[in-house]
Amino acid sequence: MDCSICTTMPFILRPPRNTICAACYEGARCLITLTNKHEIDKGVVDNKCNNNTAGFANALKWVKEMKDMEDDLNDKLSFLGGFVASFRDQIHTDIQVKPGNNGPPIPAHRALLAARSDILKNMLDSDGCKAPPNDTITLPELNYEELESLLEFLYSGTLPKEKVDKHVYSLSVAADKYDIPFLQKFCEHRMLGSLDSSNALDILEISDVCSNHSLKETALNFIVKNMEDVVFSARFDAFALKNPHLTVHITRASFMDIKNRRNGV
Repeated sequence: MDCSICTTMPFILRPPRNTICAACYEGARCLITLTNKHEIDKGVVDNKCNNNTAGFANALKWVKEMKDMEDDLNDKLSFLGGFVASFRDQIHTDIQVKPGNNGPPIPAHRALLAARSDILKNMLDSDGCKAPPNDTITLPELNYEELESLLEFLYSGTLPKEKVDKHVYSLSVAADKYDIPFLQKFCEHRMLGSLDSSNALDILEISDVCSNHSLKETALNFIVKNMEDVVFSARFDAFALKNPHLTVHITRASFMDIKNRRNGV
């Protein structure tokens, strides 16, 4: 059937020129439903807005608003990108941040560090850091590459995928220690997105160190559901020796899972 929406040559359509195919019809219905739900959630929909005519007009308006919001956010990100340039080019830096492996210090800005973390702010406010601008602070749990990635994230709010994959565990620990919630959430999302049999034990261990209960529960449930792959992996022996309490958690969770399946729960 000729469709007045998705056809590549609408000018050849014969009257009444208002027929649409099933795919476009379902797409329009979904768009109207989504928009009406958005308006209802905002508490601004009355009975008239629930009809399809108003719904389609609202859908077009909502799409335009979302596009305008996206443009505004992109402009804001571009504006804030100056922080990253000041870090990379070491413009007016006033503090040296040193890794824990005797690596070279990395120049940074006191004000930004203090704004990103109350713990770092307290460190910078301590007696040892009040003057001269070439003073240093040390983050002993991070090596040079990990520290560089942490600082890059504090300035930009994101990291390239290769750096995330390489340093996500150390960054998660640093985010917990220095109370950086946005980085904690960032690392949690990355770990959940990559969770599989090869890294489930690592994620469980990190979630325990950081007291991240939701991540810990997700990792534990995954391990229970993939018990054979995880327990017979080369990683498990070293993990069990290092983390006996987590091994107990795995064992208990596995028994509860078996019990629930037997009882049909």
